[in-house]
Amino acid sequence: MSPTKLTTSVLAIVAVSATAAAARDQVQIAGSSTVLPYASIVAEAFGENFDFPTPVVESGGSSAGLKRFCEGVGENTIDIANASRQIKSAEMKVCAANGVTEIIEVRVGYDGIVFASDIAGNSFEFTASDWFLALSDKVVVEGALVENPFTMWNEVNADFPAQPIQAFIPGTKHGTREVFEDKVILAGCEETGAMEMLLAVNAGDKKAAEKGCISLRSDGKSVDIDGDYTETLARIESNKNGIGVFGLAFYENNTDKLQVATMSGVTPSTESISSGEYPVSRPLFFYIKKAHIGVIPGLKDFAEFFVLDEIAGPDGPLAEYGLVSDPELAATQAAVADEAIIAGGS
Repeated sequence: MSPTKLTTSVLAIVAVSATAAAARDQVQIAGSSTVLPYASIVAEAFGENFDFPTPVVESGGSSAGLKRFCEGVGENTIDIANASRQIKSAEMKVCAANGVTEIIEVRVGYDGIVFASDIAGNSFEFTASDWFLALSDKVVVEGALVENPFTMWNEVNADFPAQPIQAFIPGTKHGTREVFEDKVILAGCEETGAMEMLLAVNAGDKKAAEKGCISLRSDGKSVDIDGDYTETLARIESNKNGIGVFGLAFYENNTDKLQVATMSGVTPSTESISSGEYPVSRPLFFYIKKAHIGVIPGLKDFAEFFVLDEIAGPDGPLAEYGLVSDPELAATQAAVADEAIIAGGS
C-alpha cells in the first residue's frame, strides 16, 4: 500500500510533543498477524507525519505478543501488544505478577475469518458441521463416536467434490485459532451431536467435553501454521487441494490467487460482517502498557492517531485495506484520551 499522507487539519487533531529524554525512542509493538498489516500502515503514516521515529511492529501471534507484553515494565519490554482476541484473565494475572498492573484496551475494528482455496480449484459452501467432521479427531458415525475416518470432502458432505481433505489452519499461538475453535469447530461439534456424546463420556464435565470437541486430527489432514497468512498462502500454492483459514483483509488483498467459500450460506465481506450476518467474525484489539506513557516518546500519540476517524473510520486507509470499522469508535477514542484502564488494573 502506498504511504498514507494526512492533511494539516487531520494532523492538528493530535498535538505532537516529543519527549526529550528516554532510554528508548521508538514505540515497540508485537502480536497478532491479523492486526499486523493495520498496525504497519498506521506506523508508517505516523513516522511520516510526526516528529517521532516510526514504531517497530512485529508479528508472532496474539498469545506470543501478550506473553511478551506481560513480561514486565521497562525499556526492554514492548509497549503495545496486538491481539485478534481479548486478553484472558490468566494473562492479566501474569501481567500483574510482573508489575504490569495498568493496561489500556483499544478495540480498533472487526475482521472476519474466511476459508479460501486456490482460485482455479473447486468452490465450497461450508457450515460449521462440515469443518468439524473434516478436522476433528473423533466424529459421530452411525451413532457412535469413532476416530475420524474421512479423507475426502465428499465423505463429509455429499454435495462436495471428491477432493482430498487438506486444511491449513492457524497454530495455537494465534488468536485466530481460538476464534476458529470457538465459532466453527465447537459449533460443529454441537450441531453434529458429538458434544452430547462427549458430555456422556466425560460424566457431564462441560470443559472436558469442549476440550474433546476442539481436539483435531493429527494425521496430516489438518496442518498448523505457526507463521502468518503468507505462509498459509504458500502452502496452498504448493498444494492446490489445500484450504486455508485467513483473515478477510488478507483474502481481499489476494483475490488474484484465492477464492473464498461461503459459511452457512453467507459470503464474507465488509458488509456481511458489519451487519453481523457472517457468522465467523471477531473484534481486533491492541493493548497499551500505561506505565510506558510519558516514558516512551510518542506512545500515546501513536495510540490516539491509530483510532482517529480519518485512520480507523469507514473512509480511512484501514478500511481500504479490509478492516471493518467499529461503530463505537468514538468511545474508543475517549478511552485512549483518558488513558482508561481495563478491569483488573489498579
